[in-house]
Amino acid sequence: MISVVGGVYLEQCIEPAWNEIYGSGGRAAASLGAVSDGVILYTYLNPKLERQFAPLARSFGFSYQSCESAWDIGFAYTHCLSTPHITPNSFGQERPIVVEAPVILRFGMMEGTAKVMGDRVVYDPQSAFDPRPFKENGSSAGHLAVLINSYELKKMTGTKDPVAGAQHLLQGGAEIVIVKRGSLGCLVVMSGSTVTVPAYRSEFVWSIGSGDVFAAAFAHFWAEKGIAPDQAAELASRATALYCSSMSLPLRSRDDLQSFALRPIGPITGQRRAYLAGPFFNLPQRWLVDEARNHLLSQGLEVFSPLHDIGTGPAEMVASADLKGLVGCDRVLALVDGCDVGTIFEIGYARANNIPVVAFVQNTSEGDLKMLAGSGCFIVKDFVTAIYHTSWIEGAGT
Repeated sequence: MISVVGGVYLEQCIEPAWNEIYGSGGRAAASLGAVSDGVILYTYLNPKLERQFAPLARSFGFSYQSCESAWDIGFAYTHCLSTPHITPNSFGQERPIVVEAPVILRFGMMEGTAKVMGDRVVYDPQSAFDPRPFKENGSSAGHLAVLINSYELKKMTGTKDPVAGAQHLLQGGAEIVIVKRGSLGCLVVMSGSTVTVPAYRSEFVWSIGSGDVFAAAFAHFWAEKGIAPDQAAELASRATALYCSSMSLPLRSRDDLQSFALRPIGPITGQRRAYLAGPFFNLPQRWLVDEARNHLLSQGLEVFSPLHDIGTGPAEMVASADLKGLVGCDRVLALVDGCDVGTIFEIGYARANNIPVVAFVQNTSEGDLKMLAGSGCFIVKDFVTAIYHTSWIEGAGT
């Protein structure tokens, strides 16, 4: 039996289309309903959201107890890597939720906090703005695992080094610290040991809620089943990859997760320099180039962008500079819609030089893509998937 403490919020996304009520607490409880007996969620719920949330709880087989909230909180995304627009613009803090149970998964929440007391507790602060230490509000645990991403760890401890930051949390009372590092996988840090657990590839990448699923899986396997932390994290990484590929819940069993032949990502080393090919002749095209460049940079890639690094000018100057930049890269992300002549030429030049190409396309016919498909380009119809697969390329010729 596991008690989940976390928020329930409206989630909307334009591409791919998504309009559901989950939040960290709701998604974790839904994840656990099929593998854990007696899952109960403690949360805040606005009456409007509760009417829509109750059927989800029934369908996934978990119960919930809620404190009524005055706030109807929602997250709206352009795509699942974009910074969400949060509504309402401001809201107050509700009275704390108090939970005492043997096994607890606690998330940070927007509209309040939770004081928890348990034997085996997993804590994920889930805050890009102000992640708070577990014990700050009086929470206690016999055995505490903290799940935290690199940005939250830096905010909480003031250090960029993930192992040093994790050691700081160990000194503060955690028994296990798991540092989530996206495509780099995670670090499982305990007193005297650090283990790297890989992330796994998925053909399609849906990242909203991936951290919630990881936390739910780790809590189930470590806190409920007593599996060693590094093994529990590896199972959680597998569960996350399957969720990202399917956008579906609940969790699978340990045997099911281990039966999938998943391919680890990495190691992510070396130059990792991406050429960003795409037209930039109008505002929508420039927006997409900017968006792609920013998210490639956020994946730790160097990016050569003709728009940003060369700009416009006479053909005899621009073409040679662009191609020089291209041959200095080990991968290409091509924005193909519109079949811009320059972009198609750059794709052909890259493949002739054995440089891998990820082609993002949504509104181009299969007939126009024959040469790309036939020359080994990886054709993707989802923007975020294109970003991740560009990041995951292991080098020229792979």
